[in-house]
Amino acid sequence: MSDLLARFQFDTEFDAGGEVSFVPERVKRLFPAEEVEQIRAAAYAAGEQAALTSISAGQANAIREIMIACGQALPRLAEVAHDHRVGSANLALACAKSIAGAALDRFTEAAALAALEALAREIDAQPRLVVTAEPALAEMLQSTLDAAARGLGFEGAVVVKSDATFGSHAFTLDFGDGQATYDPAIAAERVSEALTAALASEGLHAEPLIPGSES
Repeated sequence: MSDLLARFQFDTEFDAGGEVSFVPERVKRLFPAEEVEQIRAAAYAAGEQAALTSISAGQANAIREIMIACGQALPRLAEVAHDHRVGSANLALACAKSIAGAALDRFTEAAALAALEALAREIDAQPRLVVTAEPALAEMLQSTLDAAARGLGFEGAVVVKSDATFGSHAFTLDFGDGQATYDPAIAAERVSEALTAALASEGLHAEPLIPGSES
């Protein structure tokens, strides 16, 4: 029934007296060029605004994703930087040990002479200086230390003893009131321990590898 009525619906309606009671608004079929241009401009502006809104939303999402990625990457970057510092420090320490060992091999008596000069005031009034060293070093020290002691004004006797328990290039100066010991292996171990402790204390909070990169 509704389909049948729909077929006989008219745009214009009349009342009982035959007068027009309703005339539907006619859809404009033709538009002036000026009005067309206005409609086109309005549609273009609406489209442009929608595109800008979409771009802004996309940019905001991209920035959030970048921030999340950076937040996840920075802790790992700090770990990598710390591992790099540890590796670099260990490499530098290994190089220092190698250079120090080569220097001691080349200038075998230099460390003992430096120790004697540093202790000149302490041993000045002592009747005897006892130097104990590993066998290879002990063989070289007697005449060298005698001459160095005389040059420093030491009037006492310099006695050099050999001890096979001493490590390579290690020696001890005993001057009665005190004693000074040098062992390159122990010294290197102490430097290594101090370096390890410093790196552990620094942890992941060290200065950045690239100055200013923390900002």
